[in-house]
This record gives sequence, structure tokens and C-alpha cells, in this order.
Amino acid sequence: MDTRFDDVFTHPENEIFRVVFFPDRIYHARYLSATRSSRYRYYVSEVRSSADGTAIKGDVFLGGTKLCPVLRIEYAGIRLVEQAREFGRRLGPRVRAWVRLTGDDPGASAEAVVTLHWDPVIGAYAAELWGTLEPPAGSAHDHRVLPLMGRDAPITRVPQLSPLLGSVRTVLLAFREDGVLHPTGQTLGNPQWDNDYLRSHQEPRTQEPSSPQNTVADRNYLLDFRRGHFVPDTAEILPVNYRNAMTDPDNPERFEENVIQMRWLFQRELGSSLVFFHEVTVPPGTVEGTHRHIGSEELYYIVSGTGIAYMSDGDDPSTDSYPLVDRQVFGVGTVKCRELPVKPGSVIFTKSGGVHGIRNPHTEPLKFVAFLYHTT
Repeated sequence: MDTRFDDVFTHPENEIFRVVFFPDRIYHARYLSATRSSRYRYYVSEVRSSADGTAIKGDVFLGGTKLCPVLRIEYAGIRLVEQAREFGRRLGPRVRAWVRLTGDDPGASAEAVVTLHWDPVIGAYAAELWGTLEPPAGSAHDHRVLPLMGRDAPITRVPQLSPLLGSVRTVLLAFREDGVLHPTGQTLGNPQWDNDYLRSHQEPRTQEPSSPQNTVADRNYLLDFRRGHFVPDTAEILPVNYRNAMTDPDNPERFEENVIQMRWLFQRELGSSLVFFHEVTVPPGTVEGTHRHIGSEELYYIVSGTGIAYMSDGDDPSTDSYPLVDRQVFGVGTVKCRELPVKPGSVIFTKSGGVHGIRNPHTEPLKFVAFLYHTT
């Protein structure tokens, strides 16, 4: 790394911003499968992560000569552990990954099932997909690395995926149990999947409120190697309309005209545990139903209009001076909530277990932006 960067990086006033430049361990290639031999070197070009999975793309060198492109997949297995526990099982030394790659050509894609092996050094399952396992002419693989190579091995070549390894743009992933019970080898009739909790995303395919046509079932993780997104004007993005969002059938605030709009700015493009970032419009006289978050956190930032927000009594002790009212909480029942006036610049931050919602009793639209992420 450039020493000039080291100089500014260590200035006291920049300490708080270290997270902006935080070097992922993998960029240093300190531990990848072939590095047990000094004859191999990796050049890692990009890393993308989801809640549980990571895709690392780059090249591998042997004896100073580029051997082939490589894509490494790592999976922590936290969610799949919970899926297996429901059936009284534990994960074994291997899991399977359904992998689909797209390349520079949008029409170029391929998919395959890959075996991931538990790696105690990184505390995750992993496999490296190499473009070739053949050494250069006149050379040979190191004896310490060769046992790791082969079909379904930690270092493998998958013929369907190999042509795309040098131009990977997106990686779709879903994970499942190996299919056999460890250590007995008994065949599993119902291997469980981690497909990002049946992940879906929203598209404005129709303006009919709450239409199922707007929900696209993905059922996988998306790791996108695109490096940036520019949105000139969110108004150019068609909204998805929702009628009586987060309200039970017996909620007195539920009525036919209670329609709010959501412009879904980013969804699956986000990494880590982030789920979405969107812009919400609550028209005059409408309400986003009060609801409770479990296993997720969400932040609202009001950008225009005024209205009334609700938080469960005690969620934020600083709100104890605000009016206490009964609110019907989606799927929960009546809950004591604080009634909070909001305006441009107001922020509502709801942690797991917390309650929030917004009502617009005024004559102008209320708009806020929100992002949500999983906490586990």
C-alpha cells in the first residue's frame, strides 16, 4: 500500500474514519487455500459479502507466473445451523452451495452445485474455484497443495463455471446441508436450505396496491461486484403502492384509500446484513401501520412534510414526556405507545423488539427515507 496513505491514515483526526478504509483480511491474502506453500501467490481484486456468505475473486500465481482466475466462496453457516437444529441435526464438515455466475456479457451465465469444506482457520466453510488445476508446462503442483485439489475438493475446477471466472459480475448463492448425516453417513430426505430467508425484492410491475406481481421471489443471496450506483432523481423511479401496510383487518385505521408509496432504491445490491434502502411517501390522511421489529433494525429520516410517529412506551426513555396512547400493533395487539411529532430532520431509530409507525394527519405528503438490516 502507498506509504502516503499510511501517513494520513494514522493522523489522530482520521482515527474515527478508519472504518472507511478498513482493510478486509482477504485483500492481504494471508490465508487462502494454496498459501500453505510459498510457491503460490494470490492477487485478490474484489471481495463482496452478504450476511453469511463471501465471494472473493482474483488470480492465483504459481512460481511467479499467473496460473488462472479464481473465485473463492466462504460461508459462515449461521443460518443453516438454525435450519438444521429444527430437525435435531448439526452441520457436518461439508455443506453444498448452489452457485450461479454472470459475466461481462449480461447474457453469459452458468450455474452449478459446489461442495464447501469446513475450514477451522477462518471458522467457515470454503471452496476455491480455479480456472484450471493443470500446472504450467514443465512445472508441478506443490505436494502440500496437491491433496486439496480435485472434484468436490477445497480447490476445484467446475467446467460449467470456469469460462466466467475471469469476468465475474454477480454471484448468486444458496446453501444447503450436505445431504448425509454426520458422522453416520445416513442419507437425509429433507436437507435444509439457507436461501437468505426466502429472499425476495420489490419491482413496480403494476400500480395496483399490494399486488403480488410486485414481489419477485429470489430465494438466494446476491453478491454484486458493481462498484457504484448513481441515482440522478429518485422521482424517476416508479413507486410500489401498498394498501393498509402493517395493519390488521380489525384495525380502525384500515380503509380502502389508505395507500402509501415506496420507491425501492437499493435492495439486493446492498452487502452485509442490509436488506433495503427506500423512500416512503405517506399521503395526507394515511398511515403506515405501527409494527414491531424482530431480529432487524430500521432507521427513518424524515425529509419533507410533518406527521405523528409512534414508539412503544419505554423504547426510548427520553420520550416519556410525550403523550401516551394505545396503538394497535400489527400482529401483536394493543400496545402503549408514545406519540411523537416529526418534521424534516427528525429521526426514528428502531432496534430489534422495538415498535414504530407513522401517521400523516396533515394536508401535505410526508416523506422519509429508511434502511433496514438484520441484527443476527
